[in-house]
Amino acid sequence: MRAFRSSAIAAVAAAAALTTVSGCAEKSDSKDSDAIKVTASDDKCEVSKTSFPAGHIKINIENAGSKVTEVYVYAAGDRIVTERENIGPKTKAEITATIKKSGDYEIACKPGMKGDGIRQKITVTGGGKAEKANPELDKAVAEYRKYAQEQADETIPAAQKFADAVKGGDVDEAKKLYAVSRIGWERTEPVAESFGDIDPKVDVREDGLEKDQKWTGWHKLEKSLWDEKKIDEDDKKLADQLMTDLKDWQKRVGTAEITPTSMANGAKELLDEVATGKVTGEEERYSHTDLIDFQANVEGAEKSYELLKPVAAKNDAALVTELDKQFAALKTLLGEYRDGDSFKAYDSVGKDDRKKLSDAVNALAEPLSKLAGAVAK
Repeated sequence: MRAFRSSAIAAVAAAAALTTVSGCAEKSDSKDSDAIKVTASDDKCEVSKTSFPAGHIKINIENAGSKVTEVYVYAAGDRIVTERENIGPKTKAEITATIKKSGDYEIACKPGMKGDGIRQKITVTGGGKAEKANPELDKAVAEYRKYAQEQADETIPAAQKFADAVKGGDVDEAKKLYAVSRIGWERTEPVAESFGDIDPKVDVREDGLEKDQKWTGWHKLEKSLWDEKKIDEDDKKLADQLMTDLKDWQKRVGTAEITPTSMANGAKELLDEVATGKVTGEEERYSHTDLIDFQANVEGAEKSYELLKPVAAKNDAALVTELDKQFAALKTLLGEYRDGDSFKAYDSVGKDDRKKLSDAVNALAEPLSKLAGAVAK
């Protein structure tokens, strides 16, 4: 979920002191003269180039401010082209991305990781070099598109069962079905978020709402079920609205622009989701089903990685070795919190264990941030 909350920001800042959340944003000393340099501060977003050709791009980011920030590239309609979160104060990060289409875009810096950000208009021209076809990468994109569609297709019946329980006023049954209904979404969240308008309807938390935005989606129903312990008539209407919005997502997955670098960056974004939402307990603050989401995010990230791995291994064997190691370590650690065929409630996971999970996420996020660069070589 892209709408960050003040409490999450505080949690990130606190975690940074212990686990260096900015480790999610690798140190970057790139001397590449073709790179777009973005200097983010608490009140500015300075961009070194406002026009550049389509194709592979590198964005070197420096956070010169005092707040954790994030940087987005938006196409028309706030469609997310690429992003990097959790860039700590006085640290640097690098994004490798692919922009295929010429046109008008925006680069946004978001100090405090909230709001619409400080935006700079940029133009992508049609003068990019024609890319040589790479059958392995073409296959990876095709397989990932199939995977994303499968996850959306599988979400609809699971979410419908949840919605039906809500509409039937069955609090206990709806609670049982809630977390399961979200798994496919959590595995492929960057694809859903790339459309710009679906995520705020489906997955926003109350303190992530924009001014005058009506609260809809999973988390509004989560609050009713666990915090208010009742279902009212408005909730029943929201269950129908949730299904309408999820079916819209399902239909649009096939139109998503997916590239090898967006797959790699999406995998990193899923780890950012874990770092800022699941590890902190912010994501599922009422149901405490965060570890189910956590696993789904990791599974989605690993799927992208495995599809890109053959090419990444040729270009950077050492990176692949490290990623294999860190994925295995994180999955092993996550397995320690299993409870039958599910996971422990996250409010039963203590501070020391949360620190272990946070450290494991950061240990994977750092090399994962280099995957896009490896596949773009």
